[in-house]
Amino acid sequence: MAALLLGLTSGATLAQAPYPSKPVTIVVPFSAGGGVDAMARVLAEKLRTVLGQPVVVENKGGGSGMIGAQAVVKAPADGYTLLMGSAGETAINPFVYKSRMQYAPQADLLPVSLIVKVPNVVVVNPKLPYKTIDELIAYARANPGKVRYGTSGVGNPQHLSGELMARQAGVQLTHVPYRGASNQLLDVIAGNIEMTFVSLAGARQFIKDGKVRALGITSQGKSPLAPEIPAISDSTSLKGYTLENWFGLFAPKGTPAPVVTRLNAAVAKALKDPKLDTRLRELAVRRPRAPAWS
Repeated sequence: MAALLLGLTSGATLAQAPYPSKPVTIVVPFSAGGGVDAMARVLAEKLRTVLGQPVVVENKGGGSGMIGAQAVVKAPADGYTLLMGSAGETAINPFVYKSRMQYAPQADLLPVSLIVKVPNVVVVNPKLPYKTIDELIAYARANPGKVRYGTSGVGNPQHLSGELMARQAGVQLTHVPYRGASNQLLDVIAGNIEMTFVSLAGARQFIKDGKVRALGITSQGKSPLAPEIPAISDSTSLKGYTLENWFGLFAPKGTPAPVVTRLNAAVAKALKDPKLDTRLRELAVRRPRAPAWS
């Protein structure tokens, strides 16, 4: 009887333990080295201090981000397994994969906080002859299907960026899906594909090192965070072209409201830190006006 009472008491104590009382894992549904991964690691570093617990980033790439997202959906709804998601696996994929999806984002995931808005950038191998978006489009028009572009999966914002470009310019591009931005960039550098749409956060260092050439950014007008990169919307071939992605934090459905509120407040506090703001500028992403989703 004493042992039973001790067990019940211990269980009650654990149930009442303040959140968080152990390490938190942020799942990135893409391979390491891309924009989502970079954002998760920058945020995790600051959240460790705000939450007072280790915050671990775990990469689960594949399936256009759906493998990682599904892993979070199936995780215990206790706030210790979170998703650093983007528009693809949380908003777009249900319209692309429909019944083939094994989770329903709106039903199975709870939005914790919008983190940043992210433009994509078109980068090519610097040895290729086209140096502007208009030159790229002219080449694609003269060589239907010969321009291969990499993305992080079918149906994600990078893929939509390519399809929008092809439709608006009236050219044929060949889509090559990958598990994450790092492999896309490596194949552009190696010459295995001609170009890629990738988050500016993921491509920034490669551009600085001269390993790839940035032709244009998908934001409306130049980004103040990367003013050296022309806006695709300003090109002759693609006037008005614009498409931005976003990164946000999600929890499994059923996560207690106080835990979601605690996480939202922690993210808000982290985003106000001047050092984190500097890191975000280095990654060329921008914070929304308010980090919380209502």
